[in-house]
Amino acid sequence: MVTRFPPEPSGYLHIGHAKAALLNDYFAHKLAGGKLICRFDDTNPSKESMEFEDSILHDLKLMEIIPEKISHSSDYFQEMYDFALHLIKNDKAFADDSELGKGDESRKNRLPSQRRDLGIEETLEHFAEMKSGSEEGRRWCIRARIAYDSPNGTLRDPVIYRCNLIPHHRTGNQWMIYPTYDFCAPILDSVEGVTLALRTNEYRDRNAQYEWMQDALGLRKVTIWDFSRFNLVRTVLSKRKLTKIVDEGKVWGWDDPRMPTIRGILRRGMTVPALREFILKQGPSRNILNLEWGALWAMNKKCIDLKASRHTAIIQEHAVYCRVSGISGPDMTMKPKHGKNPDLGMKRILYDKVIVLEQADAQTFQQGEEITLMNWGNAYVRSIIKDEIGKFIIAMDLELHLDGDVRKTKKVTWLATTSQNLIPVDIVTFDYLITKDKLEKEDTLENFLTPVTEFRSQAFADYNVMELLPGAIIQFERKGYYKLDVACKEEGPRMVFFDIPSGKS
Repeated sequence: MVTRFPPEPSGYLHIGHAKAALLNDYFAHKLAGGKLICRFDDTNPSKESMEFEDSILHDLKLMEIIPEKISHSSDYFQEMYDFALHLIKNDKAFADDSELGKGDESRKNRLPSQRRDLGIEETLEHFAEMKSGSEEGRRWCIRARIAYDSPNGTLRDPVIYRCNLIPHHRTGNQWMIYPTYDFCAPILDSVEGVTLALRTNEYRDRNAQYEWMQDALGLRKVTIWDFSRFNLVRTVLSKRKLTKIVDEGKVWGWDDPRMPTIRGILRRGMTVPALREFILKQGPSRNILNLEWGALWAMNKKCIDLKASRHTAIIQEHAVYCRVSGISGPDMTMKPKHGKNPDLGMKRILYDKVIVLEQADAQTFQQGEEITLMNWGNAYVRSIIKDEIGKFIIAMDLELHLDGDVRKTKKVTWLATTSQNLIPVDIVTFDYLITKDKLEKEDTLENFLTPVTEFRSQAFADYNVMELLPGAIIQFERKGYYKLDVACKEEGPRMVFFDIPSGKS
């Protein structure tokens, strides 16, 4: 089995590309001896660059996809030029100088181009002008002569070559004419030995054109399989729209955790095993679905739960400082980082006469109530002190009752106020960039951008987070899963953790 993943180096890979890449990787390597080709479709120098090419290879590596072969459409520019000459000389292609837009209008109305009956010699002359990049040549394109009146629009004499004087990022000014993707794909799939061409449903109408090209050029046939695109609610996958979101500063960049790019979702906390499993469970289905992110994040949660060490974080705003009786002074013990995974090792739990709780937890307490301080034991709430207007709790007195029954009490997180145990962190959560489940073609992007998508809270975390390296995935108990994006020693005094969705609404 030989498959190919043919990205255009005109942007960063997003989750839609991930489906195509992972499916091609799976079918190539399901059986021994298979091969995956990554072929860069670099036939439009107006949009493409080496930066995007390098980023695509980097992102494939992040997804643990290693192609056996990396090629470029530009490797075959001479061969494709020769194939175009073959079509022209066999009267299966002609030169057309229809003004931009009018030629396509004729195709929509199933009308022949005025140049459709142009002779072979005249077409060859115009093709030579195109190749030279002359002013006259730039007026022309080459169309395949298939069936201008076909009910299938892709068969109505499609363009196969056009001029472009912008230097190519690999071939420079060597070529002034470039083949279209629809001309390249059937040729290169055959030439490179592809046995299965996986394509998204949007190309289904073009399958007949794909087959015509191979027949007209006498090339080996390649089996095509269509599969549905990866559509997710409240998500834009258009390169043009994503570029606009980045360029207008709506996000930090292409690797922003709000972006549906491979780098973005991995930075947010998605894992490659979860992404792979989710996509392969769908398989190359042709059913078009608008999927919920929740199902993908729920699968991710299963992958990270046993590997995420447990920690404590207390929101700083209106935090409540409590005096604890029943303890003589600072103390320390060791507890497992994960109750069900001893391989993660141990962490230090510090105790002291003063601890800090979150305001939200303190607001639920009644005087005399017995509560459970997680990783310590039970305590009675002996007094509750509020501010002058009675809105916020500003202090509490607790009395330890370590022999108490923890089965029927409220469980709360806390931190001893020993200075080394209060590590300043930022906890960041995100909203969708888009307010509408699915943008239609007529929708204007700006009308459906979520006004505020980043929410940042300052908190104290336990001392053990200092051991974490950037990229570590943890759980702040009673809060959720988080990925460490910035460690203390990198940028300023505060560590930064990104909230990882768990799949719940």
